[in-house]
Order: sequence, then C-alpha cells, then structure tokens
Amino acid sequence: MSISTKYNPAETEDKWYSYWLDKKFFHSEPDEREPYTIVIPPPNVTGVLHMGHMLNNTIQDVLIRKARMQGKNACWVPGTDHASIATEAKVVAMLKEQGINKKDLSREEFLKYAWEWKEKYGGIILEQLKKLGASCDWDRTRFTMEEDLSQAVIDSFIHLYKKGWIYRGIRMVNWDPAGKTAVSDEEVIRKEVNQKLYYIRYNIVSQKVGKSDDIDANSPASGLQTPDYLVVATTRPETIMADAAICINPNDERFTYLKGKKVFVPLVNHEIPVIEDEYVDIEFGTGCLKVTPAHDLNDYELGVKHNLPVTDILNDDGTLNELAVILVGEDRFVARKKIAKMLEEAGHLDKVEDYKSQVGFSERTDAAIEPKLSMQWFVKMKEMAQPALDDVLNGDVNLIPNKFENTYRHWMENVRDWNISRQLWWGQRIPAWYDDKGNWVVAKTKDEALEEFWKKKHLDESCSETEKAGFKHQLEPFLRQDEDVMDTWFSSWLWPISVFDGFKNPENKDINYYYPTNDLVTAPEILFFWVARMIMAGHEFMGKKPFTNVYLTGIVRDKLGRKMSKSLGNSPDPIGLIEKYGADAVRVGMLMSSPAGNDLMFDESYCEQGRNFASKIWNAFRLVKGWEVDENLENPNTQAISWFENRFNEALVEIEANFKQYRLSEALMTTYKLVWDDFCAWYLEMVKPAYQQPIDAESYKATVGFFENIIKLLHPNMPFLTEELWHDDLFAERGEMDCCIVAEFPKGGAIDEQLLKDAEVIKTVVAEIRNIRNQKQISPKEALPLSLKVNSDIDYEKWLNVVFKLANVSEAEIVNDKVAGATAFMAGKDEFFIPLTENIDVDAERIRLNADLVYLQGFLKSVDAKLGNERFVQNAKPEIIANERNKKADAEAKIKIIEESLAMLG
Repeated sequence: MSISTKYNPAETEDKWYSYWLDKKFFHSEPDEREPYTIVIPPPNVTGVLHMGHMLNNTIQDVLIRKARMQGKNACWVPGTDHASIATEAKVVAMLKEQGINKKDLSREEFLKYAWEWKEKYGGIILEQLKKLGASCDWDRTRFTMEEDLSQAVIDSFIHLYKKGWIYRGIRMVNWDPAGKTAVSDEEVIRKEVNQKLYYIRYNIVSQKVGKSDDIDANSPASGLQTPDYLVVATTRPETIMADAAICINPNDERFTYLKGKKVFVPLVNHEIPVIEDEYVDIEFGTGCLKVTPAHDLNDYELGVKHNLPVTDILNDDGTLNELAVILVGEDRFVARKKIAKMLEEAGHLDKVEDYKSQVGFSERTDAAIEPKLSMQWFVKMKEMAQPALDDVLNGDVNLIPNKFENTYRHWMENVRDWNISRQLWWGQRIPAWYDDKGNWVVAKTKDEALEEFWKKKHLDESCSETEKAGFKHQLEPFLRQDEDVMDTWFSSWLWPISVFDGFKNPENKDINYYYPTNDLVTAPEILFFWVARMIMAGHEFMGKKPFTNVYLTGIVRDKLGRKMSKSLGNSPDPIGLIEKYGADAVRVGMLMSSPAGNDLMFDESYCEQGRNFASKIWNAFRLVKGWEVDENLENPNTQAISWFENRFNEALVEIEANFKQYRLSEALMTTYKLVWDDFCAWYLEMVKPAYQQPIDAESYKATVGFFENIIKLLHPNMPFLTEELWHDDLFAERGEMDCCIVAEFPKGGAIDEQLLKDAEVIKTVVAEIRNIRNQKQISPKEALPLSLKVNSDIDYEKWLNVVFKLANVSEAEIVNDKVAGATAFMAGKDEFFIPLTENIDVDAERIRLNADLVYLQGFLKSVDAKLGNERFVQNAKPEIIANERNKKADAEAKIKIIEESLAMLG
C-alpha cells in the first residue's frame, strides 16, 4: 500500500486505539501464562490529566506493553479514587452556584448530587489517558466508592476494630477549615511563611503584701520594684481569648517575681495563672509563653500536665465563635489584623516584628491548618508498620531508586496512629452506631448493631426471642450511625486487594492469580500514606506483600525548576501537547529526560524532539519501501548486514539491563541512538542503492527484517506509529490479530565484539575523510584516493566497499611506509593518507597537526598523573587501571605518528 509523505498522528491514534479495544488486546483473564500485573494509582475523580499523570502513566504503559510482548499475561487495572475532601468541595461549590447551601440538604440529598457530579465529571481523566495510549484493561475499571469496594472498606474497619487496633477518642488533630474536616499528618504540607511576631503586654494582677492591705506589691513602700506587666511574643494574637495560662521556665531568674502570680488577658480582661515548666525555651522570644490548649498541640500537652481549662474559640470554618467574646463571626485572619489594631489602641501592643516560620497547609484545599481538639477515630499503626518496614529492609519490596529507603525507614520507625475519620458526607461512613445515651457499637448494618447492643447488655441467653425482639424494637428508633466518613486513604490502601475482589471473595481466581502484583509506579510524596499503607494492608488482610517493585517518579518541573501547577500557569495542557505533537512524540519527550526518582525539567522542545524522532522513523521506512529489488544482483553488503545485526544485539543487551534496573529513560536513549545513529545514519547509508538503482534481494530482506525488529523494540514507547508501520505491506501479510501490540519482543543473539570494534574504526575513517573534505572544501562528488598503513588486525578488504561508498573513495592502497606530502589521520592503531599535493596547504596542515599534538600531550599528562597516583592505583578496580594504561599506550602511539608526520612536512 502507498504511504503518505508525512506521519499523521491524529489519523493513526484514534484508529489503532479503537482497534486494540475492539479486539480486546488490553483485556486479561487468568490462564497458564506468567501474570504481569500493575494497578494504577487511582487518580481523583475531580482530576484532569496533568504532566505528572502523563509521566506516571506513560511509564506504566511502557512496562505493561513490554510485558505483553514478552508473552506474559499483562493486566493493568485502571480506576479512580472518590477523593472525599476534594470532591465534596467541588459539589458544594457547584450547589452554591445553583443557590443551594449544603446545610439545607439532608445527607441523602447531598449524596444524590455528589453521585450525579461523579457520573458527569468523574471519568474525564480516564478518557484522557486513552489519548495517551494507556493500554489499561478498561473492563476491570474500578471506583473506590462502588458497592463492593465500599463493603471492603467497612469490613476492614470492623476487622481492625475487633482486633483492638481501631479506637475512638478526643485528640488534637489537623483541622482543615476549608474542607471542614480533620486531615492526617501526611496530608499537611509545611511551608515557610512571612508572618508578624506580635509582642503583647499582659498586665499583672496586683497583690497586697505585709500586714497592711493598703500596701501594693509594686509600690515603693513594699520595697519591691517589679514591672506591672509582662510581654509575650506570638504570631497568633487572635487566639489570646483562649489563653489558659502564661508559662515561664522555673530556671529563668528574670521572672522569679512572677511565680504564683496571675495576669489579665488583654481586651477580654479575665485572669489566668502564671505556671512554670522547663518546656519553655529561655532564649526564644521574651521567655514567656502564652498557653492556648485548644489551639496548639504542645500547648494542649502543657494544659493536660498542669490541669488547665480548654477553651476552643474557633468554629469549624475558621471563624471566631461566641467563646471568643469579641469579633464573633470574623475569619481568623481578619480577626488577627483587627485584634492587633485593638491591642495597639488599648496600649497592649509593645512592638511588631517581621518573622518567618513553618505553617501547615491542607494538601487538599491549601487552607492553613488549625490544631483542633476533636473526637476522632484512629488506627494503631505500630504493629502493622513492622512487616511493611521489614519488606523494604530485606529487599522483598524494592524502592526504585533506593535513595528513598532511609526516608521510608524514618517514617516507619516513627509511625503515629492514623486519624481515619473525616467530617464529610462523601465517602464510606464509619460503621459505628449510637443509642440515645451515647453508648456505641461497631457493626456493618443497623440490624447487626441492634444485635451488638443486645449482647452488650449481657442479657441472659435464656431470654425469649420475644424479649429480644422487644428490646430491639424499643432501641431501634434511637439508633443513629456515626456521621463521619473514613479517610480516602483508608479505601485506597486496600486497592491491590479490593480491585480483584479479595474481600468479597477471598479465594476467587483473580486474586489468586494476579496478587501480589508486580510493579507499582507512583510519586515519592505518597510513599508513606499510600505505598507503605498498602504494604501494611497486604500483610494484614492477605498475609503477603501487595507488589514487588515500587518505581518512584520525579516531579515534573518547568525549565526554571519550578513545580508545574495551574496556579503558577507554567503547566502545559497535556491533551494540547498530544494534539500538537502526537501521543508518541509526547511520550518519548517525557521519557527521555525522566530518570527514576529524579525531577524532570520539562520543556516543550522535548516533545518536538519526540516528533522529529517519529518523522525520522517514518522517512526511513519510506526510503526502504521505495527501493526496487533485483533478484539477480549479488549481495555487496555482507559486512554491513553482519555489523548491524551485532549492533542490534549489543543494544538489546543494554536495553534489557536498563529495563531490569527500571532505568526507562536510559533504555529509551539507547533505542533512540540505535535507530537514529546506527540504523538511519550508518546502516541505511551503507546498504542503500545508488540513485534510481535497484537493491539486491538479500540486502533488502535483511533490511526489512531489521526494520521489523526495530518497530517491535520501539512499540512500548511509541505504540501508535509502530502499529501503523507494522501493518504496511512492506512486511508479510498480517492477520486481524497479528498486531505489533502482541508481537514477540526482540530477543538478542550472539555478539561479535571484534566486529563491532572494527566497525567503529571504519566509522572513524569515514568521518575523518568527510572532515578533510570540509576543511579543504573538496566537493563530495570528487572521489579521493586513500592509502592505508595497517598496524592492527582489521581485515580492511571486508570493509572497503563501505568506505568507498560512504566517503567516496576512488581507490585504496595498502602501504608499508608513510606517504610523503599527504594529509594524514589515524583511526584506531592504523594510519591513513590522502594524497592532496595540489590542494594541500602545508602551513595549515602543520597548524592542525600541532594542535592535535598539544591536545594529546595534555591528555597523556593527565593519564600519567592518574597512574602515578599511588592511592588511585591501590584503590581502583583492575579493569579501570587497565583501561587507563590502554589510553596511555594509544596516546603515545598517536603522538609518535603525528611527530613523524610533522617531520615529513619539514
């Protein structure tokens, strides 16, 4: 069939993706083959494709396509995460636009809107992944809030509760005022923020001393001259109304006069005590600390220790409540400014300084986190963490790159209990049930909860069924389920198990065949609160790890090093890039510069490079397809064919080694150089026939075979282009299921190392002759004579036709001595001469040779310095020392030849 002059990705991509889907190439069912399984890190249903998704899913697709071509039963399970906080925020915003307030809706009404939103928008990102070429098994698409997966979450909660690993209690939590929910420590992002440090005066409550009630402690008559106020430095003046005490260090001699005293809280004027505790840093601030137990974790612990009252002055949305007394209803940050002004006007503000400090922000809403005392549900983590830590330390689970192992170890050895309750409606509801007296039980359904309450009453087993039924009937109207839902991560930590229905049916064929999975590709920032927790869940619920390898991608940054984000406006639209350059080009552009664990400095030029690569392959294919074959011609290209076959096998070894170490960027670069340099720039030039001349059948057959292997090698990285070329009639006729996506990935053969070394010398010869032409401004059409002084074992007879063709050499003569007056160069150990008596500029040639001599003398000096370094020689590997000695011998030989050439020039 004819092939267009340019590759058109838009036509190709939709055609072949639809074909793959139609023929079920992505679908997997358990069989006798070795399984290769990846579960997708489920993107949020609120999400659209961004550059991080592009990188992550391209890597997964490369791995899954390669495994599929290697004959494995490849299964890539897609799906989405319900993302409690983010989705609820989206739905609340949508309702607000419609004039509906969430608080005016019942839970059921709100969830109806949420499900409608999910059905309308929740699948966008998966459809976008198809544009990228993601070969997921779409028949297996799962959603973390579908019925079976939700039941798995509830079952796991009940399991852990019965085991004593889930408990309920009042604790200081990270409160997100925008999401109006608690978030875990791992969902808090610390940022350095420019703030103000306010120095506030607290007046000391007057005390009478001595026998006279008229003598004040601060009066001259008392003999005690002490300040009538103390100063406290704080970044949060808006919380002073919740102050429970002022704390000083008992060893701080500056404040001995404060012991046993009380102070007035400014503006609200109520009395609080001065307490002593060594927790206070004498050197920080003024040495006096305001203690606000309801609004700071450390203050809370001080409050417990000293039995201080707890006054929470903030509403769930971050506004001041009635307990604040002043500025009720104001936002906390607005209140901060207003209180600072009020303090100044009342004479309570000593000074204000600029100050930088770390502030926590919600990973979901970017709201500044408030420490808040709250009744929450927690999971004990210590026992579950140990097997997950052991897996990484003993190599059962590999983190790639392994530089993340120390971070992982630190997290796991210092693990804290996991706050899993969220004050939201969108999510799996906590399976706890309360009676009218506040007693509670954990149960899956209301009926089971009634049964648990019956058991909890310790009623006599001999009671009649009528009595039991009466008890339940009486309790049932008062029974209510916990309003909170579970943390989204509490569903996604079950992902590798629940996607195969491992909870619903623990012995089903899918879970037994696909679990544990093989590889997980994800971002380092969720290493603890997703990856580690999945390993914990794997051991707890399946008795084994959920995967073997964890490939940790870097962050996609712009060329200035900034993380790509919508807020900065520095992130291109991935779909726009695909439309402009083609999916294959974008995939190649991203993979070329994204080593595992290292950040990718992305620039659109990478996509352009990928498009140029696709065009190079397309044009090379058109070149070969355009050749006319003459069955009667002999093959003059035996050496070229033999060389490329060996070069392909050599590259394949390197590519497979890189894949084994998950160095996908390096594997692609090796493939890129093999195709662009070795195949297109050298091999095709070696074998292509003269203009409008035919090629021999043997060379043509070998070239087509090489091209077919190259297409298979390229397929995991460039699936659309390769599938399009695979079906061209240049190759054998293809059946409808004979597609590149399931073609056998190339397997290497024997490698003739000497042949490859010889070829590099020949390529140097060609390059040097071309360089001489450029220097001497000799037309490429003018054939040049060549003389060779052979000092090596290379059989030049086998290579001369390559040199003649690529360098336009008219004749070649083997000589025993140097050719006087000729332009000379070296390739390997051999010397080459081009007699150019009528064209040679002796002075210019002498300058060139002298420049080469200076370079080689400098190079030899550096090698001698290395070999003369006793420490280097003692510590370096033998092969490295041998390599340095070879460099020395080579440089000395070349210096000798250049000196002889200079002598001949006179």
